[in-house]
This record gives sequence, C-alpha cells and structure tokens, in this order.
Amino acid sequence: MHLKSKRLSTALCSIAALAALAGTVPAQAHSIWFAQRAKQMALIYGVGADDLDAVGRLDKITSVEGFDSEGNPVETSLRVAGAIPVVDSDEPVSVIAAAMDYGMWTKDATGKWHNTGKDEVSGEIEVSEHNFKYAVHLYQLDAKVPVIPSQTLQIMPVGPVPEAMGAPLMVKALYKGKPVEGVQIVSEYVTDPDQVPAVTGADGTTTIRLRNQGLNVVVGILITGSDNPKKYDRMEERATLSFTLPHLPE
Repeated sequence: MHLKSKRLSTALCSIAALAALAGTVPAQAHSIWFAQRAKQMALIYGVGADDLDAVGRLDKITSVEGFDSEGNPVETSLRVAGAIPVVDSDEPVSVIAAAMDYGMWTKDATGKWHNTGKDEVSGEIEVSEHNFKYAVHLYQLDAKVPVIPSQTLQIMPVGPVPEAMGAPLMVKALYKGKPVEGVQIVSEYVTDPDQVPAVTGADGTTTIRLRNQGLNVVVGILITGSDNPKKYDRMEERATLSFTLPHLPE
C-alpha cells in the first residue's frame, strides 16, 4: 500500500524549540510495532504490555513495506488472522515497515478526547494534535535498513544490532529522511514505557542499552508545529524500531 494522502510540508522548528516541545509529550500515548504471535509476525497497536484492537484500526494504516537483507523492496502486505493482522510475503523479508495516520485528536478541559479538530469541539481546549505512527522491524539484526520515505519519523540502528542484552546500541532519528535533534528515545516500550527517555543530539543519534534478551521495542517521539493551525496545534510523530535478540538453544 502507498500513502493515501499528501501532507503539507512544514519547516522544522528551531532546535531549541524542538527540545522544548519534546518535553510536552503526553504520557501513555499509543504506538504501533511488530512482534511475533504464534510463529507469525503481527502488527501490534498499544502501549506497554497492553495490546489493543489492531484489526479495527487497519483502515488507518497508510503503508506496509518489506525489504530484503540488502534493503531492496519485497512485496509485502498485512492479512487479518483472527484478532491480529499478520505479515504476508511470498519472498524472504529482512525488514518490515508500516505507517499509520491516526488522525486528529482534541482534548477538552474536562479531559475528554475527541477524534476531531479543535474547531469542532466546544469550550476550552487543553491540547489538539494530529497523530502519526510508524514501525520498523528487523527480522535480521544485521540487515541494511533503507531510508523509508513513508516513515516521516524513522528510528534506525547505526550498524548491526548486538546480540546480547545490556550491549550499547547507537540509534539515529530521521525526520523526512534527515537526522533530527530533540527526538525522545525510549529504549524499551513494552516492559518500561514510562522510563525517562534519552534525547537525540544534533546528528540525530543517541546511544541506548539493549534491555531484553528477546523482543526489544525502541520508540522515538517528536512533536512539531502544526501544518493546519485551525484544526490542531501540533503534530506528534511516533516511530518504533523492534527486533528480537536470540536466546540460548534449548
């Protein structure tokens, strides 16, 4: 699938402004990522250990893409398998990516969220934003990860991913294909979503430590200004990078 709608391009805020905006990221916002379920690779929507209804949100997925170990495209799609969407491909896939336009969300003064722009919500507004979510999964830890245009915010490993829990991993955040400063990086989203994040520097990188000898889900969060101020005040981009470290043979 390809992106179904065009987004107006906006210039990045200044680096100082980006850092200030990053501090306003709401707690417990949801992300998408890939994880194995019953020997199949599934697209997960949720926060922490909470897996919510991903099948009911498939209409918000704007792209699904697969790549081989050299970063070449491989035809890939999602298929509904009961309660979960799973990855389908006739060829070997080393990297899988998905993008989601989660739409406009406005929170009023009572704390209620409305799935619409602020111009359609009466009374005082606490926050209004347009949410976008992205996911990249590595089947192969040393696969070449291409810059993926459909991923407005993309988290990439710098070099092969180490195979041992506790090892350092440098990651790079790209915004519209370019390194970006001020992205909050949560090193393990499933088992510790409330941790104090690291923040990318001027070259778009930061170094984390691998948390699990198993599934790891790294999340990057970036808040930018609005491309439609009448409807919402800001845009939130959330991107995950997931991979599984091998365990000892049984």
